[in-house]
Amino acid sequence: MEHEQLTDQLARHGEVFRAMLNGLTPEETLWKPAPDKWCALEVICHLHDEEREDFRARLNHVLETPKEPMPAIDPTAWVVERNYIEQDFASILAEFLEERSRSITWLHGLKEAPWGNAYLHPKVGPVSCDLLLANWVAHDLHHVRQLVNLRYAYLAEHTIVPLDYAGTW
Repeated sequence: MEHEQLTDQLARHGEVFRAMLNGLTPEETLWKPAPDKWCALEVICHLHDEEREDFRARLNHVLETPKEPMPAIDPTAWVVERNYIEQDFASILAEFLEERSRSITWLHGLKEAPWGNAYLHPKVGPVSCDLLLANWVAHDLHHVRQLVNLRYAYLAEHTIVPLDYAGTW
């Protein structure tokens, strides 16, 4: 896919997250289908941090300094280290959407960018700009799916009527 198409898809995903998550009750934002699963609050905190410190930062790194070591990140540890479960859902959703807007503006401004650049990662091999951008889109889709499944499971657990009329999940 073209860079512009992928950027436009990221912009649309921001609107999907906004529509899917605006107006959730506090109970919905904190509900987990199992203790080892993430709630909606943890997902949006993760998306917020990934937006700034993973995808946008790493793509910028590969565009500007592909031969320099990439800063280490640990998104799994951030859940506890950054106390995601104690964050304010509405605030972090707004912050994520603002970061997404900044990302889209930045990406649209990359007219003469060296998209052929790649960072040679010591474990995974070449990490190209194209790989990072396409995986940014894929990461969104992963979490859209996760949030849809979470919302469905919440509905299934909090209703007294069967949901099979809607179709097989």
